[in-house]
Amino acid sequence: MSVDTILHNARIATNQVPSFVEAVAISAGKISAAGNDDEILRLRETGTQVIDANRHTVIPGLNDSHMHPIRGGLNYNMELRWDGVPSLADALRMLKEQAARTPAPQWVRVVGGWTEFQFAERRMPTLDEINEAAPDTPVFVLHLYDRALLNGAGLRAVGYGKDSPEFPAGEVQRDSRGNPTGLLIAKPNANILYSTLARGPKLSREDQVNSSRLFFRELNRFGLTSVIDAGGGFQNYPDDYGVVNELHRSGELSIRLAYNLFTQKPKQELSDFQNWTKMTKPGAGADFYRVNGAGENLVFTAADFEDFLQPRPDMLPVMESELKAVIRHLVQNRWPFRLHTTYNETIERALTVYEEVDREIPFDGLHWFFDHCETISDRNIERVKALGGGIAVQNRMAFQGEYFVERYGAQQAKRTPPIRRMLKMGVPVGAGTDATRVSSYNPFLSLYWLITGKTIGGLSLYPPENRFDREEALKLYTLGSSWFSTEDGKKGALAPGQLADLAVLSGDYFSIPEEDIKHLESVLTIVGGKIVYATEEFSKLAPPALPVSPSWSPVKEYGGYAKGLDHTRGASHSASCSHVEVSEDGGARSHLQVLGNLGLWELGCDCFAF
Repeated sequence: MSVDTILHNARIATNQVPSFVEAVAISAGKISAAGNDDEILRLRETGTQVIDANRHTVIPGLNDSHMHPIRGGLNYNMELRWDGVPSLADALRMLKEQAARTPAPQWVRVVGGWTEFQFAERRMPTLDEINEAAPDTPVFVLHLYDRALLNGAGLRAVGYGKDSPEFPAGEVQRDSRGNPTGLLIAKPNANILYSTLARGPKLSREDQVNSSRLFFRELNRFGLTSVIDAGGGFQNYPDDYGVVNELHRSGELSIRLAYNLFTQKPKQELSDFQNWTKMTKPGAGADFYRVNGAGENLVFTAADFEDFLQPRPDMLPVMESELKAVIRHLVQNRWPFRLHTTYNETIERALTVYEEVDREIPFDGLHWFFDHCETISDRNIERVKALGGGIAVQNRMAFQGEYFVERYGAQQAKRTPPIRRMLKMGVPVGAGTDATRVSSYNPFLSLYWLITGKTIGGLSLYPPENRFDREEALKLYTLGSSWFSTEDGKKGALAPGQLADLAVLSGDYFSIPEEDIKHLESVLTIVGGKIVYATEEFSKLAPPALPVSPSWSPVKEYGGYAKGLDHTRGASHSASCSHVEVSEDGGARSHLQVLGNLGLWELGCDCFAF
């Protein structure tokens, strides 16, 4: 087989033995050889592209086990991303500028990927600040899945007024005169946030194509080469898959997508899956774009909402009967499936259903898994293992850890989720983000969380026994995730026979200070042997630049994840901290208040004890 490309003069992490090599050869989209520079360069032929990596560190392409890129792509060009923005002042300035350039009837949307704890000010924006920044253009600001802020123009655009009826699943905050203030609270679930956002204008089909291409290239910027799409609310199959189908047919996908089908309407879940099992099947498609199975929503009565600002929800008594009907159908048809489960109490009940179905129709090696599992018990990890399941974990605690500690305490947070225990008990684990409406899509934030045990705001959550070294964390994000799309052995390592998906990094992931891991990017990303992203000294290899449409898109001005903004905290937040101890029974709220009052929110501070 002829050698198409050689990448050499690098420190290449293989995820195999040997752990590092200097060069790889690529043939027909796969790694054909790996070794030292001399032996690989001898394979060069006429027409072989030879890339000198200039001693950069190279890793296998990152694979997010749980994200929402298809929905994210359709909306990316409409969204003002606060991912990585270091201060609220910067965020509000961006909001004001974008409101001025956004034409009616379009909105300014800030949709997830940020937390108040990333800001130097350590707080949320106020409604007054949002109304001042955008007095006339509708604004919708989503924070995680706990609340949304609408300015006055936004309230008028969605029709929320004094005489509007109460929302059936969520709270519209009102002032003393009964007028909506603009604060929407996800209580008891996030339905009010989903449905309000869905009222906004959509992009044209042409702009959705451009938006999706730009978003996938943005993911390539961070070394992502594969993503398992977990479906999502208001992501209907097959209607909302037309754009990504088009990109696949035209060869314009720059990232591999394995997608799960997410049921959309309560009480119609079984009907949805009965229809879909007739329309398609797992594995249908190709290496770049393929059906993965069912979920993450299987039935609405099993969806335990993950807002740690609210008490843990109890699932309805009908959960078991509704879930069992769907699981039985999926297992009969040999469909892999995944289920969103935050809390151990929900996991306990779901496993009882799974065990009942397994006794009737054996799972027999079918790939199934839970998502999230922040509070899963050791006993239920054992039950997952016994049924041959896996657990896809995401860095939601990096964005919500402060809230979790406030409600449940620091002791419980030490094993939330208990990833090390999962691995020790032999359960497959894959890492991810749950982007784009909760955490950011930047995988290096998730790797930082796995390695340091810290939130984005710098709060230490985990003891050393629930943290990972850098090589272990990388394997969770590559080899680990491949199991969840039934592609283990095909991707995740830079070894002969595996897909040639890799990222050349801006710094040495294995040796730079831990705090710098968050700021890593790819300077050259290759998927299937094809260069899909290149910058800095590799800019000449970059694919043609993409235009941004429509002309008012925030992406045209700011891009996606913040780049070029000052990531320092400023003098008042970067002074060396003194050791602060707050007793566990003193409460996490006191902990947060004390640290805030003392100005000890330095991003790198490792001196917080509970």
